[in-house]
Amino acid sequence: MKQTNVSIFIPHVGCPYRCSFCDQRSISGTVKPPRGSDVSRILEEQAGHLSDIGMTAEIAFFGGSFTAVPRGYMTELLEAAKAAAEKYPVYNGIRCSTRPDCISEEILGLLKNYGVTAIELGAQSMCDEVLKANDRGHTAEDVRRAARLIKAYGIELGLQMMTGLYRDSEEYVRRTAEEFIALAPKTVRVYPTVILDGTRLGELYKSGEYRSFSFERTVDLCAELLGLFEKNNIAVIRMGLHASADVEREMLGGVYHPAFREICESRLFLNELKQQLGTLPTGNYTVFTDGKNISKVIGQRRGNIAALADKGYIIKVREQAGVHLAVVPENRGN
Repeated sequence: MKQTNVSIFIPHVGCPYRCSFCDQRSISGTVKPPRGSDVSRILEEQAGHLSDIGMTAEIAFFGGSFTAVPRGYMTELLEAAKAAAEKYPVYNGIRCSTRPDCISEEILGLLKNYGVTAIELGAQSMCDEVLKANDRGHTAEDVRRAARLIKAYGIELGLQMMTGLYRDSEEYVRRTAEEFIALAPKTVRVYPTVILDGTRLGELYKSGEYRSFSFERTVDLCAELLGLFEKNNIAVIRMGLHASADVEREMLGGVYHPAFREICESRLFLNELKQQLGTLPTGNYTVFTDGKNISKVIGQRRGNIAALADKGYIIKVREQAGVHLAVVPENRGN
């Protein structure tokens, strides 16, 4: 069966900090916190749909610091989720996202009793200078401690990071990735910074004090991270923010694209092709790849084809099931 999430957004009720990139207007003003009855209704409605299409799902509480909300409210939501998971076979777990400094043995014991199977920590960076500059209110050591505790309780660990924050650097981003790998999470999410109006980053951007990484620089860096995590058997389950009209309306700068992951995957293929073709004379070549990779090999608006043509390599891309990437001189590819 295919797997998905039924996501339930929890606004930042009780979040003790306002991070530099956080848009409190949209967090507090446009989303009504769901009650336990709302969760029960949503999960009942989705259970039938999931069964009809042959899918299973995790119940996912997203939107911020789940373990920082008032305790009675948190348990109300968890009780509804646990009851649904016990009633409907399509639900095979409960996951939540939270801050590293809002994890303790007491909280983990409570979460496990309610059937929570995965916790994602919003680490954002493993560089204390970057964390402090962006008003995160926690340290890299808080991330390490929380990650170890979560794994000790037998709960799946997920880690979330950002690139291009205020006072960030490529070196710091790579250090964060290396530290994530050392903590051995099951999953990772990578979010390039989007600068929103009404945030501290927005004010720094307007004043000229802060500029995030460029789009091209971010794609190169995030493609590198994607390859690194996959090499270490860590699933990258999200790259870039979800497509959002609100983000598109409020963003002042930074990096946002609804197909950001595919662009990064395409960049990985381009880099691999450059490496393979770099050992061969310029000329015409046929590139064979599995059907699922064709658009990524070609690149958005045929960008990879054009980039290789600039180096003297004229390529045609053809499908061959099960092949990752094979480069053949054109006269041998027909």
